[in-house]
Amino acid sequence: MTDCSAISLHVVLAPSLTPSAGNVGTTNHATIGKGAHGKTWGITPMTPGPPMHSKSPVSTQLFALFCVASFLLSLSYGSTFLLSLLIHARGGNEHDAGSVISMAMLSTFVAVVVSGHLSDAVGAARAIAGMGVLLVVACLGFALMPGFGQGLMLFGLALGLGWGVFYTLGPIIVAMLVAPPQRAKYFALLSGSMMTGIGSGPLLGRAASALGWPLTTAFHIAAIASLVAVVMFWRLGAHLTQRGNAPVAKISWVATRQVLSSKAAFAILMVGLGGCVFGGLSSFQTSYAAAHSLDYSLFFVGFLSAAITSRLLIAGFVVKRDAYRSACVLSGLMLVSVLMFGFTVSGSTSYLLAAITLGVGYGLTYSVINGLVANEAPAGTTSQALLLFSLAYFIGVFGFPLLAGKIIVAYGLPSLLLSLAAVALFNWLITVARLIGRRALAHKILQVTQDRSSPSRHERQTQADQ
Repeated sequence: MTDCSAISLHVVLAPSLTPSAGNVGTTNHATIGKGAHGKTWGITPMTPGPPMHSKSPVSTQLFALFCVASFLLSLSYGSTFLLSLLIHARGGNEHDAGSVISMAMLSTFVAVVVSGHLSDAVGAARAIAGMGVLLVVACLGFALMPGFGQGLMLFGLALGLGWGVFYTLGPIIVAMLVAPPQRAKYFALLSGSMMTGIGSGPLLGRAASALGWPLTTAFHIAAIASLVAVVMFWRLGAHLTQRGNAPVAKISWVATRQVLSSKAAFAILMVGLGGCVFGGLSSFQTSYAAAHSLDYSLFFVGFLSAAITSRLLIAGFVVKRDAYRSACVLSGLMLVSVLMFGFTVSGSTSYLLAAITLGVGYGLTYSVINGLVANEAPAGTTSQALLLFSLAYFIGVFGFPLLAGKIIVAYGLPSLLLSLAAVALFNWLITVARLIGRRALAHKILQVTQDRSSPSRHERQTQADQ
């Protein structure tokens, strides 16, 4: 748009991540914002592509390559959970590690903005490949840059750009490859591939230590894996050109206000709070394990196995239940896991159990509230709500570690765990309040209905006289 009053973000959106995704039958371009005379536009479909349900069945080999590439690229983000350990070895502390990680929060905003433009220009897969080079650079920078100063922060920015584009466009590729009736299955496979890569990143560090290799070996391996993924995504781009374009939308401040003033704002807030819990625990898990004389790999093994298993085997059942009650139970489970880390972990078994509890609670909560944000968004703003949902997640995952590092340095790990418990408690109380509010509203509606259906006092008197 040429009107500078329409401040907007141009992004590629993934409507297929939500339960309503199956209703998307065509690949449309849409715009939302203000025109040159201040008039507000709604979402306007432009030149629809071929119906997605008419796609030929997805090639098993093609999708397998896509999942392998996603796994390899996710190793780069997973390796950042070793930054605290790496920076400690160089004389730094958790505050320094949190500062590096938080830089990624800033660049993810830019990544979301440019994703749509890049996808339009070169295609989703090749956009991931191009920005994936930054993940290679980030991993090499963490491994080779001496010290723990501002140089590492630059590589934190590179990490956010690369990961933000991949996180935003990855699901779009699934939508391009897979017809709506099959998407739930294939999104689960993509999620499992990404979670496996993220969880395997820290395990590379543990394996390197067991073999007597330096910790930087894990970052070198992640860089090589990301480079291989870049090549794979680039080659995948040639196979995806015949699959149509991804749906594109622009979000204006007007649409943002509409979403944030609706019930969808609760789910957006919850994903940000959940990201704080996950980012706070994962980014400094090496420090926690060292303080308790535990092996940090147990956390990532337990969390990884529980998150993947629950998303692949249980999520399909959970998302069909009452969303408010499911969110309440699962966010309560996440709160329990934080309390376990704070008060009950005394050995390897309890440590592993706490990680598994977090994996189930966090992994399934994300799936439930992702559906809520789409269903509760105002009409015509579903894609904008999903974008805000992703941004809130990035703020929590990348932004909270900065505060967490400061808390650890100033007050210690117990204070961080208390802070995370407070965040998780607030998250859970939101779900409780929503359940109570819904019940009160239902009771009020029932009362009004009964009052309208029952005869008035005057009518009863008239009937008695007759």
